[in-house]
Amino acid sequence: MEPHIHVSLFCLFIGVVSPRTAEASVDTRIKPGVDNYSKYYNYSALTGLLQNMANTYPHITNLSTVGRSVQGRELWVMRITKDPNTDDPGKPRFKYVGNMHGDETISRQVLVYLVDYLLTKYGEDQRVTELVNTTDIYIMPSMNPDGFEKSVEGECDGTDDGRVNARKIDLNRSFPDQFGETVVTKEDAPEVWSVIQWILAKRFVLSANLHGGTVVASYPFDDSANHRMQGAYSRSDDDLLFRYLARVYAKKHPVMRTGHPNCPDNPDESFEEGITNGARWYDVPGGMQDFNYLHGNCLEITMELSCCKYPPASELRSEWDMNRESLMAYMEMVHIGLRGYVTEANSGSGLPDVSIVVAGINHNLTTGQHGEYYRLLLPGQYNISAIAPGYTTQTFHNVLVTKGKATELNFTVRPAPGVPVTTSAATSAQSTTQSTGKSTPQGSTPAPEPTPSAENKVPASSGNRSASPPPPTAGPGVSPPLMPQDFRHHNYADMELFLRRHSVEFPAIAHLSSVGRSVQGRELYVMVISDNPTVHEHGEPEFKYVGNMHGNEVVGRELLLNLIEYLCRNYGNNPEVTQLVNSTRIQIMPSMNPDGYEVAREGDKQGYLGRNNSNNFDLNRNFPDQFVNITEPRQPETVAVMSWLESVPFVLSANLHGGSLVVNYPYDDDREGVSKYSKCPDDEVFHQVSRAYAQENALMHKGHPCEMLYPEEYFGEGITNGANWYNVPGGMQDWNYLNTNCFEVTIELGCVKFPWEKDLPKYWEQNQRSMLQFIHQVHRGVKGTVSDIHTGSGIPNATIRVEGIDHNVTTAQTGDYWRLLVPGTFSLIASARGYEPMKIYATIPKDRVEVVDFKLSRVGAGPEGRLPAGPPPTQDPSVEEFQNFIRYLSQGEGLEELVRSTATENSYRYRSEREIAESLRGLLLNFPKITSLRSLGQSVDFRTIRALEISNQPDEAEPSEPKIRFVAGIHGNAPVGTELLLEFATFLCMNYGKNPAITRLINSTRIVILPLINPDGRQLAEERQCTSTRGMANARGKDLDTDFFGNTSQRVVEAQPETRAVMKLILARGQTLSVSLDGGALLATYPYDKPVQTVEKEGTLKYLANVYARNHPRMHLGDPACPSPGQGGVLRAAERQSHMGSMKDFSVDFGHCPEITVYTGCCMFPPAEQLSKLWAENKKALLSMLVEAHKGVRGVVRDQSGKPIVGAMIVMNGGVRVYTAAGGFFHALLVPGSHDIEAFADGYQHQRQKVVVSSHEAASVVIISLNMDNRIFGLPREFVVAAAAASMTALVLTACIIWCVCSAKSNQQKDGFHRLRQHRDDYEDEIRLTSMGSKKALLGNEFQDESESDEETLYANKL
Repeated sequence: MEPHIHVSLFCLFIGVVSPRTAEASVDTRIKPGVDNYSKYYNYSALTGLLQNMANTYPHITNLSTVGRSVQGRELWVMRITKDPNTDDPGKPRFKYVGNMHGDETISRQVLVYLVDYLLTKYGEDQRVTELVNTTDIYIMPSMNPDGFEKSVEGECDGTDDGRVNARKIDLNRSFPDQFGETVVTKEDAPEVWSVIQWILAKRFVLSANLHGGTVVASYPFDDSANHRMQGAYSRSDDDLLFRYLARVYAKKHPVMRTGHPNCPDNPDESFEEGITNGARWYDVPGGMQDFNYLHGNCLEITMELSCCKYPPASELRSEWDMNRESLMAYMEMVHIGLRGYVTEANSGSGLPDVSIVVAGINHNLTTGQHGEYYRLLLPGQYNISAIAPGYTTQTFHNVLVTKGKATELNFTVRPAPGVPVTTSAATSAQSTTQSTGKSTPQGSTPAPEPTPSAENKVPASSGNRSASPPPPTAGPGVSPPLMPQDFRHHNYADMELFLRRHSVEFPAIAHLSSVGRSVQGRELYVMVISDNPTVHEHGEPEFKYVGNMHGNEVVGRELLLNLIEYLCRNYGNNPEVTQLVNSTRIQIMPSMNPDGYEVAREGDKQGYLGRNNSNNFDLNRNFPDQFVNITEPRQPETVAVMSWLESVPFVLSANLHGGSLVVNYPYDDDREGVSKYSKCPDDEVFHQVSRAYAQENALMHKGHPCEMLYPEEYFGEGITNGANWYNVPGGMQDWNYLNTNCFEVTIELGCVKFPWEKDLPKYWEQNQRSMLQFIHQVHRGVKGTVSDIHTGSGIPNATIRVEGIDHNVTTAQTGDYWRLLVPGTFSLIASARGYEPMKIYATIPKDRVEVVDFKLSRVGAGPEGRLPAGPPPTQDPSVEEFQNFIRYLSQGEGLEELVRSTATENSYRYRSEREIAESLRGLLLNFPKITSLRSLGQSVDFRTIRALEISNQPDEAEPSEPKIRFVAGIHGNAPVGTELLLEFATFLCMNYGKNPAITRLINSTRIVILPLINPDGRQLAEERQCTSTRGMANARGKDLDTDFFGNTSQRVVEAQPETRAVMKLILARGQTLSVSLDGGALLATYPYDKPVQTVEKEGTLKYLANVYARNHPRMHLGDPACPSPGQGGVLRAAERQSHMGSMKDFSVDFGHCPEITVYTGCCMFPPAEQLSKLWAENKKALLSMLVEAHKGVRGVVRDQSGKPIVGAMIVMNGGVRVYTAAGGFFHALLVPGSHDIEAFADGYQHQRQKVVVSSHEAASVVIISLNMDNRIFGLPREFVVAAAAASMTALVLTACIIWCVCSAKSNQQKDGFHRLRQHRDDYEDEIRLTSMGSKKALLGNEFQDESESDEETLYANKL
């Protein structure tokens, strides 16, 4: 036996796969394209089929092989793209790999069908054509052809011989693994060896590995460090992205998306949303998907496609149908995120092997040989860097990645100072890259790539999972880490120089700033250390250390300088440091009291010189306090720090002191001011983080810190509650906790406050591990993002509350949050102003952070969105054609002809609650393209209440389409409605694609069917009981049709669970019409059930009820067996039986959706034999409601720029209101006739239009364009301006008149006095009287304004 030689994975030969002609005997008579999906292809048939396809479609295909199996069979790969014989760096590479386990055969077949589908649809189907033109697609139908030949059709559990390759090797346990050594020789697993070379050479962007045995999408990581068999969630750095990609496949697969495969061997197995983390499901060391992610630039997911591994060939067509849309949708995901090129500034040539770094995601990709890169990302804002040795790093901040096609972002990097790179050198490097796949530094000779031999083994990767590149000064991992060497005291000038030097020397991770100044003007420096130190990165927690708050307690100051040096010099070399710096924004303030330090003296053990600031105030008694009024003036250092803490969303902090040896946690004081335990709401969390520090410091953990100074002092585990030690009012740690998101502790580092310089190394030795471990604590608990469910944007200042803990945290500016918690299960509630609160239960693990995201819905507002491009607001591109269609169904024999042409045969019977669920699921499985099934909630006895949606795009919101709701079973003793709706759903699905009218209705309508609201009551009801009330109510004896109250003041007790489930559906809004089926009479009723004098919109509601009754053969005539007071089978509900809290009243008042209740027959629970007749009677009437949903008035409200206005109020005839949804769409049903429509929106002028509604025409379409509201006090701006001008003119004239009158009177008086002197005696009395009269006249004229204009009067009246 030849010796095995261990070689590095990256010494493997990386060659370009070249085409090879098959040497196997093939059947040359096979025609291009697949047959009728009725058989499996063995190796010979598969080879012939693929070759014929390649020959038939040479313009878009290239068949090649990447290697051979143990038994010499080719590992065929079909490349599908436009111009398949050339490499276009502008196309991302995608791959599918199937049949890795030879006995899991569905994957092999569906990939063959996928090849055929892409080739035959190219040029005909726009979606396929675009995908092929823009994507480099590689499909390997079988990675284990030897195993397939040994497998047996019909063996659902598989065979051991077929699963493995011909050497008994499981190929999906044979790839290099990050958590352990996997050694496989090329002789034993040539398939693995070949695929590894293929992966490394091609730099795929996205991939899927297709398997069988259950139905689920599994994402990395596939195993964990402890290799626990099940339940160990092994999170990758792109976990959220992987989950999204897995959901893309799962939600398009009718079985997978349910999360319940129902496999016979494991019927209880379930997967939430149809996806799972690989390791959490079960541990798979040596899997291919993890290798792709860690070493291949490629994100790969494993899809399990069927419960039966090798099902009969008769099931192939069904499997293809279920997977086709998922396969297509998943391939399209290769185009999301970011894409671009990295070029060299001097030559303009592309640079290969440049690391593309996304801040906050510790997994980097590298550029291809032309400098191209593709980085899949979810929508959001990112900081993106291009890092290459010998070049300056280029970073773009706040790059916006949107939903849909990738954002293009190109980098141009320049040679770093002192590293000359000429144009010729760059070109040479590029040339080298193209031949070897790797760039070679200038001046070096390219090393030849070793050729792999049979003796070589593929070893496991043992590197750190973090893919963050080291800075140019760092090489591969170095152990042990570099320790600080220069231990000395640093005065202010020395400290300032130290900080500046490290900031300049390590600019990529260190940034120096000042948050303020001391009393004497010294800077309060803060060094920020992170992979992007200048900004807060979304999702990255903020941590801080503060030292030297008391100027004479200096150990913290020196330790923090040591820590800065340690982090900077070990970044890129030491895995722990690199991980901490990449994932945390660490802020370090070495000295909060630099003035006090300058007067303190070395050797001070317990003194006070320098403790306070230069104003002689203790800074740790200077913060606002919850129990004590701090009267001392706030100091500049305190103010600066408070401002700093309020501007950064810190999560965890420590304030470093001296004089003892203990970790002190809140609260620091109490209301009584005595030394006793003062417990804060997060006492357990503070215990946890305090112990994390203390247990790494052996002397501190002993609990006897300063036996020579304080022999009686003892702290259990080296920690203490602050107030239990001694009261500290005005302390910084309590202020942090009570006024910010930050949890802070105070750490006493030693018994001597200002130790001698020679003792400093021992303090570093004692505290180095503690300081690092404490930083790690910021990554415990829970974190996530609170965002708007419709826009996806983060919600700042949202509140995160933990039930049972009276302390909340808030989100940062981009909606991210962090909340420290101890391990356990907690109820988290996110709330924000203007949004509905949301509750999520989360289980917090012991050694990592749990990610919990909240997506909040706005209160009382529909989803926001813009008006889509293209013609508004009709589903059909030909409005006239669709109007003719509705007219045909509304007049004459249109509906009758539709009923006759869609006859169905069925054996009618009553179904149990379980059978109802199975019927709904059967519709989902058989008609996955037009159905979606969701759970609304559960009944009192925990039975699920389900709703089925039928539409041509059931998983996508289409606000321009009318949405109709059919509901039944609110009374469990009236099950006819339930059976009618189940039959109606079956009827629609079975005729979709067969009957043009049904197909057209489904394509243009969103139909929601809720067949059973009260499953508990249904279980109690008995057949043939026409008048019995048994089962009418729910399990708590509550009639659910009396439980719908939207006004909380009307509700005495909490709503029943069934009611709550249906209310959520109703309040979702956007629904045009609702029809509820009940029993015990033969009539249609309209709102209200509650006693009201007048009914707004009564004409419309009554009209809708009449439409149903007219299309029922007996209802409009009345039934003598159960006579009702209504005319024509229609009655206002309150006249039949008045009551409060009905579902239809709630729908009208709060859901803004008209609802009618149809009573299908006199007997509540008739014999099953009557169901056939009842279906025949109601079939046409139910269809008429689908047609009616397309009538009334519909349209769009937008502003003058064309932007849709969401949430605008549409008022019809001065009363009835509806609101615009996403895209500004609205739709309202109206009784035939002329109607006034008014549109109102905040900030806009309202607009009125008149529309005419016909009983046989499709909805009248109106486009309402609103102008901005420029009115003042309700009057036009021009009128108000004119009135104001007129008023001012009148005032001026009035003033002039008054002045003239006053002047005249003054002259009169002068004349009078002159005459008085002449005839004083004769005229004295007369003059006296005249003077008095003149004064009165003057006063009257002075205060009387007789010039008031008509404009002024109008203006005053308006005011």
